[in-house]
Amino acid sequence: MTITRRTLLGTLALSLSGLPPPLHAEDAWPSRLVRLISPYGPGGSNDISLRLLAEEFGRSLHQQFIVENKPGAGTRIANDMVAHAPGDGYTFLYVAAPYATAEALFGKLTYERTDLQPVAMAVIAPLFLIISADAPFKTLPELIAYGKSKPDGLTFASPGAGSQPHLAGELLFRDAGVKGLNIPFRGDAASYTELLAGRVDATLTALTTALPYVQSGKFRVLGVASSERSPLYPRAPTLREQGFPNVIAAGWFGFMAPATTPQPVVDKLQAEVARALATPAVKDKLTAQGLEVRTGTAAEFGQFIDSETQKWTGLIREAGLKGE
Repeated sequence: MTITRRTLLGTLALSLSGLPPPLHAEDAWPSRLVRLISPYGPGGSNDISLRLLAEEFGRSLHQQFIVENKPGAGTRIANDMVAHAPGDGYTFLYVAAPYATAEALFGKLTYERTDLQPVAMAVIAPLFLIISADAPFKTLPELIAYGKSKPDGLTFASPGAGSQPHLAGELLFRDAGVKGLNIPFRGDAASYTELLAGRVDATLTALTTALPYVQSGKFRVLGVASSERSPLYPRAPTLREQGFPNVIAAGWFGFMAPATTPQPVVDKLQAEVARALATPAVKDKLTAQGLEVRTGTAAEFGQFIDSETQKWTGLIREAGLKGE
């Protein structure tokens, strides 16, 4: 390569002036609008929490972050979209728990896990074991004994086959040694109607939607499927406290990027997620949505996803579950 006298003098002048060298594109990130892809429709906890974070990112980084809802196919539509997006730092996925179970439930996917890289975990949605206050059982041991007394076992309401509430219920059936039948419903309202009518025995659900029924005395909380009691409702003992140490499950959301996204951009968004989640106003709003903040590094989030994938893949295959 021939270096001209003009180029050499220009470089020398720049170094003597004390000015920094020209920025790479990732150093100036974000320099334009950033798309955050939600795998669910508007109005749910995934969408609401993402919009809260997008607003905070925009305020901090002085650039527009917009939420695009791409629901369908058990989150696979959004996953595929971001997996095949350019790795330029301007498209991210707000990934949800079904990402870890998609391949086990549906078989070959239209994207590879290596097409996406973790950025940062954001929140979890603890699952609470709920029964009708009028049910003939009042505690978890009584619920299990009731199920064992019935030829067909227990009936559990869930948002659908392969959902976290469904899988958590299957885990409880297995560890309790009781038969169980998952009955999927479209949304919490329908499942709560059936629970109140006594046509299903129990459900595992987010607390925010069930809380009005709990406070009015219509529902009873038997426990939470978390490793520790949830600050959202600390009165509820964990299922592991009640003899089921393996029954730990929750909905969760976090950020992923196309695998070719530059590392400096990933690092910058990871730091921004941690900063936003530490903001008291943001934490309060997330808590109001029944969500618990969970921060960490990209590596830690990747390890979490791998652990969830291994755990639920084993259960799905053992129970012979298939996605809808």
